[in-house]
Amino acid sequence: MIDIATLFGLCASVLVGIGVYAMITSPQPLRKIVAFNVIGNGIFVLFGAIAYRGAGAGWGGDPVPQALLITGLVVSFCATALAVSLLLRQHQVAGTASVASEAPAPTTTEAAPDA
Repeated sequence: MIDIATLFGLCASVLVGIGVYAMITSPQPLRKIVAFNVIGNGIFVLFGAIAYRGAGAGWGGDPVPQALLITGLVVSFCATALAVSLLLRQHQVAGTASVASEAPAPTTTEAAPDA
């Protein structure tokens, strides 16, 4: 039978793999942000498994992975909020949320003739 910490480690590696695949294949910036969060969640599950394995061995919970986990969650939330706000600002300014290689042609407005 599989140990619970090993199962969490396998789930963490699956999450990181899915996130890396989505990061490489997805061209949309919002999907890349979500993929980056999936990678981070996989790493958080791995830290949780490491902390659990230390507690399961009778050593007591290792405080370092637990502290990294809590700090990482807060930093991840703040970084995601910043990335989404920058993406929304880009959408307001440029009219699109994608990072295109070519800028759209500017539209010209004709001025009324002076009378």
